[in-house]
Amino acid sequence: MTAISTTQSQTIPGGVNPLSIWLLEEGWQIGDGAKLTRRLADKLRELGIPVSRIRLTLRTLHPQFIGISYTWSLGKDDVEVFRPPYSILTSDTFLKSPYAAIFEGAGGIRRRLDVPNASLDFPILEELRAEGATDYVAMPILFSDGKIHAITFATDQPGGFSTAQLGQLYGMLPALGRVMEVLALRDTARTILDTYLGRHSGERVLNGLVKRGDGENIHAVIWFCDLRNSTPLADSMPREEFLGILNEFFECMAGAVLDHGGEVLRFIGDAVLAIYPMEQHAVEDPSKCPIHQAACRTALSAARDAVGRMRELNARRRESGQDALGFGIGLHLGDVMYGNIGVPERLEFSVIGAAANEAARLESMTKTLGRPLVISSEFARVIPENWVSLGHHSLRGVSAPQEIFTVPDAAEAA
Repeated sequence: MTAISTTQSQTIPGGVNPLSIWLLEEGWQIGDGAKLTRRLADKLRELGIPVSRIRLTLRTLHPQFIGISYTWSLGKDDVEVFRPPYSILTSDTFLKSPYAAIFEGAGGIRRRLDVPNASLDFPILEELRAEGATDYVAMPILFSDGKIHAITFATDQPGGFSTAQLGQLYGMLPALGRVMEVLALRDTARTILDTYLGRHSGERVLNGLVKRGDGENIHAVIWFCDLRNSTPLADSMPREEFLGILNEFFECMAGAVLDHGGEVLRFIGDAVLAIYPMEQHAVEDPSKCPIHQAACRTALSAARDAVGRMRELNARRRESGQDALGFGIGLHLGDVMYGNIGVPERLEFSVIGAAANEAARLESMTKTLGRPLVISSEFARVIPENWVSLGHHSLRGVSAPQEIFTVPDAAEAA
């Protein structure tokens, strides 16, 4: 395998690599991988290195994706952003790519594409040559933790890259690594916060709400749901099988919330607490407020979606001879405190307040009333709907009986 020599010139006459200087003086301020890739391409061409394609690939910490890649191609307006899933690691796409060799420790790979009997040992090389590329190089980018990332360059320059051009590309790698490591750490931090706290909560923490008590009073639709009879289920089957059921349930519930723009705050055993926040306090008449109406409609659509997903899941379970899963969803509307609670050393970003407690009490009525979806009168009065009253009921911890509603289509999943 042809490697790039590390003894080649890394600077231009005078001992200064202008690419390194640019990265450290300007590039680090860009703060976005796609924009940085485009600006790097512009800078290379400005310095007389006629790249026709750049692909920058970072391996990041993410529950769904192995990393992220940015691809700039000459003549295209946008930088292509791609997050490859973990499954790609066992695919021919990866195993037959230069990245597999780079990540295993290859110091660099170069392939001339405009010479007789060109070595086209990677499928990407045939594609690039068909597009007019004359040369291709792949180089590792090292981070301070020892992890290897990669950048590739292609050119359509007759004769390929010159030795001096390769030297400049190689010489900028340490500076590029420092800049990209900062971007990767930011991406990882945001991913972890979004994954474990939720998109809205994670953004607030990233913006500085990190102390106990930091938060704000908001008005929100509060969603609370749980899985019925989870304790007998857990006691009657292997742990892995029960966890599989629990995750299927969460896919139906939390998946519907997220797909409809809500914020999942907590998984509490077999229950889910979520909100549809509004960036303002309660108004005198929520039924006349477009923000409240939109939040309630969206939350109701998510609840109907979740009920439909559970109906499909239970149909599959019955076909395989398994019992259907029972569940309940409660929707409420009210004021909550949205922020950090806990002890200084271990905080949780969540919602607290009477409305949050009432949502949990409301959801518990789904079992009593035999309906998978119940809705508070505060929620129901905001949007016109063919509501079905389930009567007035006392909720534990709530002084006066509350009228509870549902929708006709929820009866099918009861």
